[in-house]
Amino acid sequence: MKIGGKLKVLMLSMMLAVSSLYVMPIQFSQTAVAQEKGQSGAAFDQKVISRISMERIYEDVHYLSETIGPRVAGTEEEKFTANYIKERLLSYGYEVEVQDFSIPDLKVGHLQTDNGDEVLINIPSGSAATTEEGLTAELYDAGLGYAADFTDEAVGKIALISRGELTFQVKVENAIAAGSAGVLIYNNIDQAGPLNPSINENAPLPVGGITKVSGEALLEDVASQDGTVTLKVNAIENATSQNIIAKRTPKKGGNHDILHVSAHFDSVPFAPGASDNASGTAVALEMARVLKSYPIDKELRFAFVGAEEIGLVGSRYYVSQLTEDEIDRSLANFNMDMVGTSWENATAIYMNTVDGQANIVSETAAATAERIGTPSELVLYQRGSSDHVSFHDAGIAAVNFIRREPGTANLEPYYHTPLDTIEHISAERLKEAGDLVGASVYSLIRN
Repeated sequence: MKIGGKLKVLMLSMMLAVSSLYVMPIQFSQTAVAQEKGQSGAAFDQKVISRISMERIYEDVHYLSETIGPRVAGTEEEKFTANYIKERLLSYGYEVEVQDFSIPDLKVGHLQTDNGDEVLINIPSGSAATTEEGLTAELYDAGLGYAADFTDEAVGKIALISRGELTFQVKVENAIAAGSAGVLIYNNIDQAGPLNPSINENAPLPVGGITKVSGEALLEDVASQDGTVTLKVNAIENATSQNIIAKRTPKKGGNHDILHVSAHFDSVPFAPGASDNASGTAVALEMARVLKSYPIDKELRFAFVGAEEIGLVGSRYYVSQLTEDEIDRSLANFNMDMVGTSWENATAIYMNTVDGQANIVSETAAATAERIGTPSELVLYQRGSSDHVSFHDAGIAAVNFIRREPGTANLEPYYHTPLDTIEHISAERLKEAGDLVGASVYSLIRN
């Protein structure tokens, strides 16, 4: 079953480095967390490490990214993934809860040339939808989208506009005034993923964003030859996403501390999401299998959350449903996102905290890494942008585990692109993440 499908992409090159804003790493102490139970943790580490299966994790990443494919929030693919996770957790004997929640209305689109080539496109929420057949029209080269860039030739055509100098909103308004039937805005810098143009008001025509390479190719190969493109924009209204929560409580006592392990399973459009974030999801599933029956003295919860890519919506909803008592009893959150990339520069495991400060999660992981000899460098770093933010904002100690390039903190070049596939996943690094986080979690919950 192939749900995602393969896209024919109108691009000359996509192997471009994608970076993110960063600050310098913060130095921290790798002082071991005190062994409250009076024994060396090494033997207990092996109870987890010996059972973490690299093959199982890799197979799950392959299934999620290659069989299901892109898992965009609110789509059938995301719902299928949620059910897949739920059934797996039920088979392990966990108490499983499905949390449904509303998400903002979405617009998804497709852009195709008259010779059948498909162009990657992002659709802003303010775009108008098209009919099911879409809008088929010639392209009009509107330069930077100034009013003076439009002539009578723009009427009824799709305006192809370069990013730069004017806001996206003004470019769209000028195209509307000129009588254009649609708007395509292409980037003015080389980035692998299509531009996501934000517009402040709902437009009466379809609007999309594409890459610099795609825009230039359309100008040369389509617009100059009086060719046409077909633009389709579909509105996904009243959409929902879901979280899958697995819970395991100690057999004795009550009001136990709670430890949360989280990973998001949705992806961005067009991206199979092997690294982001089938990797974290698959590692968390394997941890759930390994930790399903060992004696524990704290409550263990696995939170597989949806809709992360549209603003951490799933994790925020999950945390919002915790009672005040549950928040007070929450010891920590281990969040995994993009832990399996094979990109050779991503030699470090970054432990992102919102405030840049060490906490029980980072210090436990540092102590575990020292005991088990984790191959990769661990870097404590100040960074949000993942589901650990939702836990931090509620006062719960949280760390996002993610692979980055040391020094620059760059993410892999396949990030948020159609190249985020199984070909760029390291089975060994998946196992390394499972060993590190799995042993760390067990050191805090074991009886």
